[in-house]
Amino acid sequence: MSSPAPSLTLVTGVSGFVGSAVARALAAEGHRVRGLVRASSPRANLHDFPGELVEGDARGPASVAAAMRGVRHLLHVAADYRLWAPDPEEIVRNNRASTETVMRAALAAGVERVVYTSSVATLRPRDDGPADETRAATPEQAVGVYKRSKVVAERLVEALVRDEGLPAVIVQPSTPIGPRDVKPTPTGRIIVEAASGRMPAYVDSGLNLVHVDDVAAGHVLALEQGRVGERYILGGQDVMLGEMLAEIAEIVGRKPPTVRIPRAPLFPLAWANEQIARATGGNPFLTLDSLRMAKYRMFFSSAKAEGELGYRARPYRAALEDAVAWFRQAGMIR
Repeated sequence: MSSPAPSLTLVTGVSGFVGSAVARALAAEGHRVRGLVRASSPRANLHDFPGELVEGDARGPASVAAAMRGVRHLLHVAADYRLWAPDPEEIVRNNRASTETVMRAALAAGVERVVYTSSVATLRPRDDGPADETRAATPEQAVGVYKRSKVVAERLVEALVRDEGLPAVIVQPSTPIGPRDVKPTPTGRIIVEAASGRMPAYVDSGLNLVHVDDVAAGHVLALEQGRVGERYILGGQDVMLGEMLAEIAEIVGRKPPTVRIPRAPLFPLAWANEQIARATGGNPFLTLDSLRMAKYRMFFSSAKAEGELGYRARPYRAALEDAVAWFRQAGMIR
């Protein structure tokens, strides 16, 4: 007798940076994957998609319900990942609406296990070391509209777990970098600009860098071993921004930036960048929210995921090397 076909796993956001990596990681572990993708989404990450693709908007109940048919597991990775928009509240509306639509469809379809992709953006950083999952932020405590949108969506998922029995595990990636960052993400833009020699100075800040494929592997571990209702940080290494830029310079053979700029004088420039973007329809490299966030060292501990899930992350230098190599191949770094 032939063995039964693997159960079907739905992944949202598969045209994106993290979603495409998650879909590949699931397929590599033997899952039968269905990807939900908007008709307007770029297809660069989908040419070798390891499964079935269906078109639909994660905010649309009908298309999500159709995509959910026959699904045993769901990984909701899709999100509006922008630090700035002409109408900032659009980011909150999008992330709230898509999360509620997808989670309620999963409940209606009787999905057995859900992994919801949140972010360390929903956590309050510490002044004296890395933060962990216990430092949940309220919407009022979140710095910037993107972080607030993720707090709102995460609290919605927690309420559905508590009140309606949603079988969801929450994962909180830190700052993913690596291949297939087609947009690119805000951190990807920093890598491209630095590798191209267009970042002669920087603001003193810190972040937690992790390879996107390690984040994807963490999603699979959360699906298989995570506890319903729990949150798991999927991070890598804490790095000062100056150190990150020096590593990028070494990888590409450039001199590292040595000028460290205080944040205060940059606020008028960020404001001007946003006004220009509103007028031109562009995307500002420097924003008011990014400067407000730079006040904090976004350092995080993945100890819980390491202990409960067996999660591991490679050194951040390897992630930077993979990111630079991919951006070069894509023609973004010359």
